[in-house]
Amino acid sequence: MTMIQCISPVDGSVYAERSALSLEAAKDVVARARKAHRAWAKRPLEERVQLVLKGVARLNEMSDLVVPELAWQMGRPVKYGGEYRGFNERSNYVASIAADALAPLVVEESDTFERRIEREAHGVVFVIAPWNYPYMTAINTIAPALMAGNTVILKHASQTLLVGERLVQAFVEAGVPEDVFQNVFLDHETTSALIAAGSFNFINFTGSVEGGRSMERAAAGTFTGLGLELGGKDPGYVMEDADLDAAVDTLMDGATYNSGQCCCGIERIYVHESLYDSFVEKSVAWVSNYKLGNPLDPETSLGPMANKRFAKVVREQIADAVSKGARTLIDPKLFPQDDGGAYLAPQILVNVDHSMAFMREETFGPAVGIMKVKNDAEAIALMNDSQYGLTASLWTKDPERAGRLGREIETGTVFMNRADYLDPALCWTGVKETGRGGSLSIIGFHNLTRPKSYHLKKVTA
Repeated sequence: MTMIQCISPVDGSVYAERSALSLEAAKDVVARARKAHRAWAKRPLEERVQLVLKGVARLNEMSDLVVPELAWQMGRPVKYGGEYRGFNERSNYVASIAADALAPLVVEESDTFERRIEREAHGVVFVIAPWNYPYMTAINTIAPALMAGNTVILKHASQTLLVGERLVQAFVEAGVPEDVFQNVFLDHETTSALIAAGSFNFINFTGSVEGGRSMERAAAGTFTGLGLELGGKDPGYVMEDADLDAAVDTLMDGATYNSGQCCCGIERIYVHESLYDSFVEKSVAWVSNYKLGNPLDPETSLGPMANKRFAKVVREQIADAVSKGARTLIDPKLFPQDDGGAYLAPQILVNVDHSMAFMREETFGPAVGIMKVKNDAEAIALMNDSQYGLTASLWTKDPERAGRLGREIETGTVFMNRADYLDPALCWTGVKETGRGGSLSIIGFHNLTRPKSYHLKKVTA
């Protein structure tokens, strides 16, 4: 029997462990979900929506349990109160648009014909969720999938082993039928075997690029729909007319919040030469104010990375960049809690360039590189010099300029004067090795359903 463990970054202990399901037991979960689908899909849409919202409300009632569990599992400080703000915002928004998003597209309704396109639930949706924002990333798919009439099977990352249990507990206690929303613990082999067998009608995976490739390989030939949100190396560009203080505040927060473990976190910044020195100076002061420490301490503002192996990658990238001429600006003496393991001090690097892995590969930690640029053309070339494309953050007082530059940037979302935020009214999507498909917004509902056309010729005398 395979045991799946969560090793806490707080102290290196085994915080939780669960037995992985056998292939036969996993198949039984899928069979129950498939059997439950028809009855769930036949329920009125508003009833499904309200049950999901009741599940969301029930999870909110569990905050005293959920918030410290998150700290123990992946290191986010308790002072931030978990993920409820984004979790609630996304759930409430998709509930508000569900009726419009799923409404039939009527082409003709006459004495002779009825012609329309309806949205029909796929069936069983498999959600494979990540550890960095385990509640918010999961709800992106869970809420609209259930509202649309799908049944959902959730598999969470081992680092956040308890999150799936908490979500299902909340939703079932709120009235969602047990077989409609199920949590599973699976090893990689069983997961791949289920996918290869065509067990699911749609799969949403958030994780690494290599994980996405594994999903595609497993699903090859099954024609199963895949939504993939993978790696990122999101850039910020500070133009000469930017609000400097606002840019520093938002971009440094975007680079370091959650110990830099954000899908759309800022990992590289390009600053116009006229603002470069001031931006760097203010950024160093901003980052130096963090308090690194135990995430259960309410005074801690920067917790450990989720696993010491993730911190090892960040340290290796920084060391490689320094060996090639980069310079670190944050004084390590300010962060004596950096233990060489999961507890990692934040860092800013200058004298960086794209020959360094630190400016090309996903870092996913509280470290960011800053480069000086002369003009928009240079900034665009550098922003596009990446195999990833999730978001880009542009800082200017000119919306027309931001729109013009945005059309030249290879990315899923263009921000102006903000960063590191997911707007549930907009499609969350990426290009290149960041993945394919899109969640949230009306488009998210469309990806979780299929079009079904009705061409009805009426009998005439």
